[in-house]
Amino acid sequence: MSQDTSGIGKRHDQVLTSIGRRIVAGEQPPGSVLTLDGICTQYEVSRTVAREVIRVLESMGLVSSRRRVGITIQPQTKWSVFDPRLIRWRLDGDNRADFLLTLSELRRGFEPVAAALAAERADEHQCRILAAAVSDMVVHGRSGDLDAYLLADKIFHRALLEASGNEMFRALAEVVYEVLAGRTHHGMMPDRPNPEAIALHDDVARAIRLGNPVAAENAMRAIIVEAAAAVTDGDRPPGYR
Repeated sequence: MSQDTSGIGKRHDQVLTSIGRRIVAGEQPPGSVLTLDGICTQYEVSRTVAREVIRVLESMGLVSSRRRVGITIQPQTKWSVFDPRLIRWRLDGDNRADFLLTLSELRRGFEPVAAALAAERADEHQCRILAAAVSDMVVHGRSGDLDAYLLADKIFHRALLEASGNEMFRALAEVVYEVLAGRTHHGMMPDRPNPEAIALHDDVARAIRLGNPVAAENAMRAIIVEAAAAVTDGDRPPGYR
């Protein structure tokens, strides 16, 4: 039974991702209509799976389902833009660089502030997590293990947002992670991250540990600004995360 359930879940995710990416890419334009029968036929899935896929897409604002109207693709203004899956699909698209700049503007609006708050509110345990994450980034940056580096980077930013003590900032951790993961998975990171990028993370961690909100905010902003500048210049981000 568990194997069957696992298989159904995997198929559900595959269909959800396929349809979601098509909508995001504009292959299924706003106002066009999907049908359960069409999804069942195209993807060879049951109506139960098709209904669940539509339910998730509807929760994300990508479609609207109404009787006698059908499943209608919604305009971008209706999308739940902070949904991590939606961010992932958009980073998979052709407008990746433009979307990264949009995400950088978002991060510039809250991560520096979160860093400043963390410098005022972080406890010793959170400071240790930040320091350990930076140490791991140093090790994996030197070895060129980008997956391990990504994990350390994720831990760093999640810990920072949690240390801010602000539940709204903490809820944006997955948004930040999808940005970091998107750069790694789409080959937009160098083989070995720039040591200066890691040094900036260390600056943030140290400022938080020392209770210096101004220094923490400035160092965090430098990380984001440099990453955005690299995308604007058309170069691969030189490890600034």
